[in-house]
Amino acid sequence: MPDAPALFPLFLDLRGRRVLVVGGGGVAARKIRALLDAGASVTVGAPVLELVLAAQVREGRITHLRGEFDETWLDDVWLVIAATDDREANSAVAAAAQARRIWANVVDDAELASAQLPARVQRGPLQIAISSGGSSPMLARHLREKLETELDDSLGALARLFADARTRIRAQLPDLTARRRFFQRVLSGPAQALLRRGDTDAAQQAIDDALITTTPTHGSVALVGAGPGDPGLLTLRALRVLNEADVILHDRLVSREVLNLARRDAEFIEVGKRVGGDHDATQARIHDLLIEHARAGKRVVRLKGGDPFVFGRGGEELEVLRAHGIGFEVVPGITAAVACAAHAGIPLTHREHAQSLRLLTAQARDGDAEHDWTALAQPQQTLVFYMGVVGLERLRDKLIAHGRAASTPFAIIENGSRPEQRVIAGSLDELPELARIHAVQAPALLVIGEVAAFATELHWFGAPPITSDVRCLQRALAHAA
Repeated sequence: MPDAPALFPLFLDLRGRRVLVVGGGGVAARKIRALLDAGASVTVGAPVLELVLAAQVREGRITHLRGEFDETWLDDVWLVIAATDDREANSAVAAAAQARRIWANVVDDAELASAQLPARVQRGPLQIAISSGGSSPMLARHLREKLETELDDSLGALARLFADARTRIRAQLPDLTARRRFFQRVLSGPAQALLRRGDTDAAQQAIDDALITTTPTHGSVALVGAGPGDPGLLTLRALRVLNEADVILHDRLVSREVLNLARRDAEFIEVGKRVGGDHDATQARIHDLLIEHARAGKRVVRLKGGDPFVFGRGGEELEVLRAHGIGFEVVPGITAAVACAAHAGIPLTHREHAQSLRLLTAQARDGDAEHDWTALAQPQQTLVFYMGVVGLERLRDKLIAHGRAASTPFAIIENGSRPEQRVIAGSLDELPELARIHAVQAPALLVIGEVAAFATELHWFGAPPITSDVRCLQRALAHAA
């Protein structure tokens, strides 16, 4: 098979210029939609038109030449697209265009075409065109889909601001090197984050400030939820922010697979808390690092497992940033309760079994968390305990003492959503024993309530749930000892 041609990339200004599309079906309709968006004066030639094209003719948006292709259709044409399902007809269009030195695109036939239409990603005036030279259009489409997920809509707004300021930028910065440094300052500064939140005036001010300064004034912090561990559950915004980060402060339990999606040359700093450690000292160090790197003009990502606002101390960190005048944004993550329960086949609410849901922590700032145990002991509700590895005996005893049935189902989900996920299921009275026998380790989430029984019925991900009888296991372990 011959190599694909080395195409010369070119963007055309088709505003008011006549373009001929031969063919009246769905393919022609897709091409015409893009041509109209570019401001072209479109003529379509075909015996009959599909409904969308016929409506556009009636509305006066395009012109129709009825019948089979005729060379005179090429009069005054700048570009022609052959979009019929007949290769002989497409070949005739391409040959006639060649004779008149008119560029011709033949849909899905690179051999006949003298011009190819690339896969395209568009954000306002910013466009990225992808071509495989006709050798692998599916690969070009795949790359386009990947870029669609990675490129933020704010890029379009930023491009418009740059266009509006183009004359002023060139006047104030006639030197090319100075202009380059200006754009680097803007692109590494807060303008794009401000546009994401819809604050165009502040973004414009950031550009104005960059025109009159030589160094960035300060950086910013993005508080980002990494989800439970599966990189496929990371949000698009989180992925984009990770690829812009200069510094990433991440919890110990953020998965390696998620970290691998971040910008390769970023500085990675693990700041996770460990069991038995001085959590307050660790949190103070995190605050200091956030302030230090942001004040150095860097884009900082504070990456937390799950969602940063659900038992993640995200609020405390934002209070510190606000007090020090450092800009920030928040990118929510899929919290562990939702993700881990879903991967364990546990519906957190159910019309017959659970009409309310409570998200709780087993630990407070100064030790075991204190709860309204009477309220928690009521049936027909789901309790989800974060950091649910320690204090399980106290938790069981408190719930049973306040009226929750000893037979209430529970499920411990260890490493939820990850390949090594384990689910241990049983009844409330045997909760601490089962956790001890199976050596449950963090990260683990505890679900208590009638819906936890669905872990065995609706299992779909990872290893089947462990539902061993506690007394048999205890006897076996005692015998082995």
